[in-house]
Amino acid sequence: MKIIAHIHTDFPEKFGIPRQSGLIDSLKGTIIFEPEYRNPDAVKGLEGFNYIWLLWQFQGTKRDNWAATVTPPRLGGKTHMGVFATRSPFRPNDIGLSCVKLEKVELGEKGPILHVSGIDLKDNTPIYDIKPYLPYADCHPDATSGFLNTIEERNLEVRFPEELLTLYPEEKRAAILDVLRMDPRPAYHEDPKRKYGVAFAGFDVHFTVKDNTLTVFEVIPIPCSPPHKHNC
Repeated sequence: MKIIAHIHTDFPEKFGIPRQSGLIDSLKGTIIFEPEYRNPDAVKGLEGFNYIWLLWQFQGTKRDNWAATVTPPRLGGKTHMGVFATRSPFRPNDIGLSCVKLEKVELGEKGPILHVSGIDLKDNTPIYDIKPYLPYADCHPDATSGFLNTIEERNLEVRFPEELLTLYPEEKRAAILDVLRMDPRPAYHEDPKRKYGVAFAGFDVHFTVKDNTLTVFEVIPIPCSPPHKHNC
């Protein structure tokens, strides 16, 4: 398959990315097409849809690394489920699927640029295809969620000192708070002394979690280097 575009986001690393698309509206991304696909006619009519499907390529996985069963982190990392009953990246084919909100279609020197939100993708992820979301066909309100129906969603209380939070530009603060609030740790990590770090929008945010409270204790600038220099 041909890569038609790449999406640019504030996540240079996998850790901290939401488990699914659409969970955090404040997370933004821009989709820039490869030169071969920068014809404005290719997106004619797309501005009439407010959600789109992205077919994309998992990064850092190998096709020969798949297994019939996987251990979903949200089940504690010990319970085995069939790979096709999960959205694990360790699959026979390295294809991901996300539904994101289309905020704007911009036409410029680099051809069409799609501004999207609710992303769950790493920076510079290759895009294979883009399709419009159709409510009458794609929405199933009575759908069940399998084993996920037994998992209780929880949000953390986030303590992010003002002097550290203001290192971020104002337009990025809500997003990093939302990322932390949804608990980026695997479900089986409960050590209150363990230190974690989320790389987001040019900074590495270090934190601990105790008694459902996440406390940020350090924010360190990430050295600017390709291919993530646009985030620095």
